[in-house]
Parts: sequence; structure tokens; C-alpha cells
Amino acid sequence: MLRDRHFWMVVAAGLLLGGFGALLAIWGNPENSGICVSCFIENSAGALGMHDNARMQYLRPELIGFVLGAMASALVFREFRSRGGSAPLPRLFAGIFLIVGCSIFIGCPIKLFLRLAAGDLTVVAGVAGLVAGVWAGLRGLANGVDLGQPGRDKGHGGALIPLFFILLLAFLLIRPGFIIFSSQGSAAQHAPVPLSLGAGIVLGALAQRSRFCITGSIRDVFLMGKRTPALWGVLAFFIAAVVANLAGGKFSPGLYGQPGAHLEHLWSFLGMGLVGWISVLIGGCPFRQLIKAGEGDADAGLVVVGMFMGGAIVQSWGIAATAAGVPLAGKAAILAGFACVLAACLLFRTRTP
Repeated sequence: MLRDRHFWMVVAAGLLLGGFGALLAIWGNPENSGICVSCFIENSAGALGMHDNARMQYLRPELIGFVLGAMASALVFREFRSRGGSAPLPRLFAGIFLIVGCSIFIGCPIKLFLRLAAGDLTVVAGVAGLVAGVWAGLRGLANGVDLGQPGRDKGHGGALIPLFFILLLAFLLIRPGFIIFSSQGSAAQHAPVPLSLGAGIVLGALAQRSRFCITGSIRDVFLMGKRTPALWGVLAFFIAAVVANLAGGKFSPGLYGQPGAHLEHLWSFLGMGLVGWISVLIGGCPFRQLIKAGEGDADAGLVVVGMFMGGAIVQSWGIAATAAGVPLAGKAAILAGFACVLAACLLFRTRTP
């Protein structure tokens, strides 16, 4: 395995993702949120006027970098393929419920491990939930649940999401009046644009080449044990984040008073459980969906559209959890998410005669 170039590419992706994830928080992003795809999508949806939470509106350069870095890498290595057409509406709703689950936990799978690397022990329930969700998703696949395989898209629809993010880059640089930027709250905390955008592009390109994904790594460990390079990628991610937090004075172990965290562990477990389950069924976590969309996957692009809708909904409908706890609307949304995923598993299950 040590002679395998892909192994070292996965390790490098993990190292840089964990390192930049911690460093971006030191450079100005919210504490323990150097990289959080779900939080950044909620911020970006607010910047586009999709919700009116004045504390959650900023066009995050990291998201733009992820997609454009993946697109550039796919074009350079001739892997950009416009494809799609597999269960589009279920994928759209999957994107919405991915953000619902993340908003209840307060963070995506990347932020989960960044919080743990900063000493936040409240994430233990989330880790257990994510592992349980991935296991449930794998059980579904083993029992015939299949959303279908994407076909080649002759209409080049897979280019639309990368073009949308190029438009977002123009909005970020030109800053037209209809784009909203928070002056207070977590969205007002951000690293300098060149650093955020540069880190995003590097991570997007490396993730496209390595196929690195947090939930995909957990899935591969279930399937292959310690033989999978993904396990070492996650370990590299965690070690890099811990070292950066220690060096930057950001490591603070404990259960109470952690930034962007609550103590409703059951709902943290369920939130990450929903994210893990959905991620296995659609082939990757929120970060992986952005990378796939950047390389021309229109199905992943629909998940991204759903995630933006989810970002607007969780803020507009009072679903997102805060440090004070999980609101009633959030608890109802999580249960609705599990009901919808279970129904989808029954509908898309292929029974052998």
C-alpha cells in the first residue's frame, strides 16, 4: 500500500483538509468552523437573499474554491464528464435533508472532526451517529437499495453548477448591491478572501483527484478494514488538525462551553445519523457532492441545489440548532427526514426474483 500513489494522494488530501480546516479558523473563520460545508451553504444562501437571518449571510469563498478547484482538476486530467439522470427529485430532497441533519448537529462531517480535534467532547454522540448512519446506509445497499446509475448527458447539463459557482465568484469580487454580507454574528467572521479562496481551490483539486470523503472513508473501513487508504486519510486529517490547533492555542478539551455546540446528545446522534445514512445512498457527504458537481455530475449538482434550499429552509423555518439547544421544529424535521429516507429505501429497493 505504501507504494501506491493513490494512498499518498489520500493522505495528502487528509493532511491539507485537516490543516486548512484548523488554520482557516485561526485566520478569521468562526471558532472550530474553519471548514464547514453546511454552515457555509447556510451563509451563502443568506447572502443570495434566500433567508433573512442577519447573522448568517456571507458568500463563502471556500465553497467556490471547492467547486472550481475540482472543475479545473477534472478538465486538466480529462475527467470532466457531463452525466446525470439518476433519481433527480430524490437527490434534490436528499440535499435538503443533508442540511437539516447538519443543522441539528451544528456542522457537517468535516466540522465534526474539526470540533473533535479542537477538544470538543460533545461531538462524541455525533461521531457515533455518523457511524451508525453509514452502517444503516450500507445495510440498505446490501439489501438492494439503488438510486440507479447516471447516464452520459449529451446536453452538457453537468456544466451548469460550475458555471453557477463562477457567477458566485464574480458576485464575491464585484459585490453587487443585492448580495448581502452580515456585519455581526458568525457570518461576519471570515478569513481573508485570497486565503479562503486559495485553500478552497487546492482542496477541491486534491479531493477531485483523491476522491477523499469523510463518510466514504467510514464506509470503506466497514467494507475493507484497515486496508483502505481512506482510513489513513482520516487519521492524517485528524492529526493535522490537532497539531494546528495546539500550535495556534485553539485546543481546549472539555464538554461544556464549547463554541457552536449544544448538549442535546440524542439529537446530535440523530442529526449525524441522518447525514451518514443519506450520504451512503447518494455517494458522498456534502463536501463530496460539491466536488462531484465540479467534475460534471449533474446528479450531485441537484444535491447541491437541494443543499442551498435546505440552507434557506433551516434558517427561515427555525429548524437549525443553536448553543441553546434544538428547537421543536428541528426535532420534527429530523424525524420527517428519517421517515422520508426510510420510504425512499423501500421504493428504490430492487427485489431479486
